[in-house]
Amino acid sequence: MRLVWQTLAVVAVGAVGGQSVTAVQDNPWLSLLLGGVTVVLSVLVYRWVVGRTERRPVTELAREGAQGALLRGLVIGVAMFGCVIANIFFLGDYKVHGFGSLTGAIALVGFMAGAAVTEEVMFRGLLFRLVERGLGTYIALALSSVVFGAAHLLNKDATLLGAVAIAVEAGGMLAAAYAATRSLWLPIGLHFGWNFAESGIFGTAVSGNGDTHGLLDASTSGAELITGGKFGPEASVYSMLFGALLTAAFLWLARRRGNVVPRRRAERVNALVTLAR
Repeated sequence: MRLVWQTLAVVAVGAVGGQSVTAVQDNPWLSLLLGGVTVVLSVLVYRWVVGRTERRPVTELAREGAQGALLRGLVIGVAMFGCVIANIFFLGDYKVHGFGSLTGAIALVGFMAGAAVTEEVMFRGLLFRLVERGLGTYIALALSSVVFGAAHLLNKDATLLGAVAIAVEAGGMLAAAYAATRSLWLPIGLHFGWNFAESGIFGTAVSGNGDTHGLLDASTSGAELITGGKFGPEASVYSMLFGALLTAAFLWLARRRGNVVPRRRAERVNALVTLAR
């Protein structure tokens, strides 16, 4: 029942917030405002429902160190996507036609911030964290990545390649970032930085959504394996490569910090919790 209440509360806020921001996406200031409201409500509701049902401090969304973790994630996300675009550009498959829209980029700040927070509390805060308790870090990372990738099959212009790419580059990377820090702030910043760079800065499609109006008016052309096709550069082999490298780096850091939960240890923890009850 704890899992049911947590899921219902978090999904409800994410669904309502996402629909609200989408409905006003043509108005940059309303989009920014409602995106900010979605962020705040998602964090507050997660803290409340998890703290109440699990009867513990919600350390994964602690205020201490939040700004620094968000900034680090933002820089990593923007830099990572910058590397992807640079490789596509050097192959002649990414072209800039001029400046895009400042107000469009402002609107995307709200939209992408809301999406980053709601998806992270759902997929890493709930799904990965709770599965890890019973099956350990590696199996939880694999399962949550598959679910995260499959969820993107519902997007406009979704492709199987895009879903697989999302599972590899984002699902694994973001779960590993959480495992390394035991905080949701770094994956939230990383998720937002990646998505905003993709749309708000470089003006490319995001997970099949080509209706982006960022700071640059740009287009991609060429082999789908390189550019990602209609799904956007997230389906590019370069995104999968850089995402896999970051996943490995975060997992190495998690092991170094003793944050990797083996399956046997996870089962032992569950048994102790059951006995305590």
